[in-house]
Amino acid sequence: MTKLTAERLVAAAQDDSAEAGITIRAELEPLGGDGAPVKPATYEGGRFQHGRRWVGTGDERRAVDILVIDNEPSQANRLEAALRDERDVLGLPDIVLDLSSAGAMPAHLPREISIFQFPHRNADAYLRDSLVDGVPFTRSDIGRAIFEATTANADALLAWCPQAPLFGFWQSHLGKKRSQAKKARSWTSEIIGIEPAADDVRRMGLKGDPLNLSIAEAIIFNENVLDGEWSLGERGKKLADIGHGQVPVGGEGAALAGVSFRQIVQQATVSFASLRTVKTASGAPEARAVLAALGLVAHAAAFGRAFSLRSGADLRPRSMTWRWLGAHSDDDLDVPDFESMKTVFNDCAAHAEAAGVPVGAQWKEHRLTVTPSPSLLGVIKKSWPAD
Repeated sequence: MTKLTAERLVAAAQDDSAEAGITIRAELEPLGGDGAPVKPATYEGGRFQHGRRWVGTGDERRAVDILVIDNEPSQANRLEAALRDERDVLGLPDIVLDLSSAGAMPAHLPREISIFQFPHRNADAYLRDSLVDGVPFTRSDIGRAIFEATTANADALLAWCPQAPLFGFWQSHLGKKRSQAKKARSWTSEIIGIEPAADDVRRMGLKGDPLNLSIAEAIIFNENVLDGEWSLGERGKKLADIGHGQVPVGGEGAALAGVSFRQIVQQATVSFASLRTVKTASGAPEARAVLAALGLVAHAAAFGRAFSLRSGADLRPRSMTWRWLGAHSDDDLDVPDFESMKTVFNDCAAHAEAAGVPVGAQWKEHRLTVTPSPSLLGVIKKSWPAD
């Protein structure tokens, strides 16, 4: 095994490099042990994402049923969440939408949204619909630079949103006459469950009630009244609709239950070939090494120990391999922990900064707070009216 270094990543980032990338494979185990049920992500209609994959090697290869436990977009969001958590430690830039002007909102809603949370990263409508010191973000110097950035001119993205060229973006919210710049993912990651024992089990149960109130009682209930005021009546909803009475859970309408798998695998890949399409004004390839290291340090932070995807999906890595995909041969890397990967990331940033890329020390100055535009503020207040 060899050690991953910033110098090796910088060499792989050169225009004439033929190095392919790095792939990470982890065998995952539910906290309940092998075979314990795990809840995959559910999609429209309460369905799981099914698929068929080849497993094994050589003559032992065979096609098997799988369920996607966590897909590529979800994995990217989790990596961005890890970067936001480690933003200060890594010295990363950030743009934050301050929602305090929206007034009182339900407790579960955020009071600010970071660029690490924007669904479309630098190309997000929340960023487009924001103000900088009262000026529309699209008309500010920073906004113009970010919205006009492309893979061929990526300096503004590296300065303000380096995760964008790594996880991909599509500038599709500015109108047909404006930039439609795209960047495919250079990082792909997913978690799959191989050979599900059953994929159609429904969650059954009974919501209890110490007083065993009659769920057949009709009530009059205004769901828009915050204190839940209601009264008995001949028409309207049933008592069960507001949480009283013993209510059985089951049938076709019940949620799908967790699934037992023969094996659970996470695989992540960073593509040097894709990153080599990213260019800066200085022409410094070191910028690409920073992007690769950014994904790797995020992965170490998010998945280097036990993690929780959702209710019923708590997993831990049982074994993990990091493999360098070389031009002529592949070799296994020492699996770095977060601290050692942070060192590699910082070293890559130092190389890039010395080459004229707007990272490193400049990142620490790139912390910007924006506010909602009047139109955005209006729709927020309409969606969540005050008492």
